[in-house]
Amino acid sequence: MTIGNSTICAISTPPGVGGIATARISGPDAISIVSKIWKGADLAGATTHTAHLGTILDSELKPLDQGVATIYRAPKSFTGEDTVEITVHGSRYVQRELINSLITSGAKIAQPGEFTRRAFLSHKINLAEAEAIADIISSSSRAAHRIAITQLRGGFTRKLAQLRDKLLQLASLIELELDFSEEDVTFASRRQLVETAREIDIEVNRLKNSFKTGVAIKDGIPVAIAGKTNAGKSSLLNAILEDDRAIVSDIHGTTRDIVEENIEIGNYMFRLMDTAGIRETDDKIEQIGIERSLNAIRKAQLILTVIDSTDSIDTGFINTLATNAAENPNDPTIIFIFNKTDLAPEAAKTLEEAIETLLPSQVSRHYVAISATDRTNLSSLLDIMTNIIDEQANPEQSQENILITNARHLQILTEASQSTARLLQSINDNLSGELIAQDIRQTISILGEITGDISSQEILNNIFQRFCIGK
Repeated sequence: MTIGNSTICAISTPPGVGGIATARISGPDAISIVSKIWKGADLAGATTHTAHLGTILDSELKPLDQGVATIYRAPKSFTGEDTVEITVHGSRYVQRELINSLITSGAKIAQPGEFTRRAFLSHKINLAEAEAIADIISSSSRAAHRIAITQLRGGFTRKLAQLRDKLLQLASLIELELDFSEEDVTFASRRQLVETAREIDIEVNRLKNSFKTGVAIKDGIPVAIAGKTNAGKSSLLNAILEDDRAIVSDIHGTTRDIVEENIEIGNYMFRLMDTAGIRETDDKIEQIGIERSLNAIRKAQLILTVIDSTDSIDTGFINTLATNAAENPNDPTIIFIFNKTDLAPEAAKTLEEAIETLLPSQVSRHYVAISATDRTNLSSLLDIMTNIIDEQANPEQSQENILITNARHLQILTEASQSTARLLQSINDNLSGELIAQDIRQTISILGEITGDISSQEILNNIFQRFCIGK
């Protein structure tokens, strides 16, 4: 796979009108092409990483705009090629005419992700770091950005490199034994092989298992607001959003469908789902809404269960809640929220004791008393929500704790987990060095697919097509 001889161009800033817009041009003829539509300093003689003020010409070589051309000479550029970035005023017409002018002068319009692809093919970044760029662009919270920036800075790559280095050491010792098989020499003790293989297996599985939390942080943590009718679910949603997003009424069954909103709380983006009240009803439409509520409980990572403090605990509701939460593969945490404490300030302890007699011990839960209408103690609820995700995202309180957010990485790590399991089995069964070496080589090869040390054209096409045109 080679970069080719074409010079590509595209607008790299978001589409639409803005104060400024930037066009990126990259390839062997980038500087000469831009020089054709430029009046100002001699760009051909300009040194790398310098910016120059001049006049941009349109496709008819008439003045289009005053702008700045920044020169990046190969190999000291993002793509590893000669690159020019032209910054102009953010008029749609100016942007469109600038690209037309560059194409007329010999450039080709870039394909989605082509600049990042060229950076990968020039060995400026590896495949995992390229994917992290896309994640940075799409990050919607501090935590999602932190995960992406850790990967871009090579945190994930370093972790994989450590695993591969250990596997290579094992492979070299096994291969050495095979070279001296007639002398019956042992270079790698089976104990050392087992300990190293187990260490790698544990780390591969830890990375694989982090996907659930990682993707939730990346896409927004799903939160179901559940409860009986008139418990104050919609009032709670409005209180958290600080907006009258959901209809609040004393009429039972007002909420018939899920109302969903995103909000950033602390470091995280939460996807709040206000659900229909759970109760027995003959109303066909309300029954559909209740089934959707139960489905949300089966998918959420946090379940905010609103309890009316002026009411007694409904055993049937708690059992329904626990049953559906048990079907949730995310191992959700239930936060019981005793609402309307302004009307029943002493009820929380009694309600909590009643719930404790009904819930299985394995259910993760927290309790908090609030008043949604006047926002009393709402900050405590928000703190509980963020603290729970903090613990899930970084259980060891390590700054280098790597979370996986990419489905391709999950698939490869799943294959690597299966491969390390086979490696351990081969060692425990005292199989021949040839078979053990084969398992080691296979694991090394699988892990190499993440960083692009081993990749296919189809995989690369799929990855870079997800990028925007100017990246």
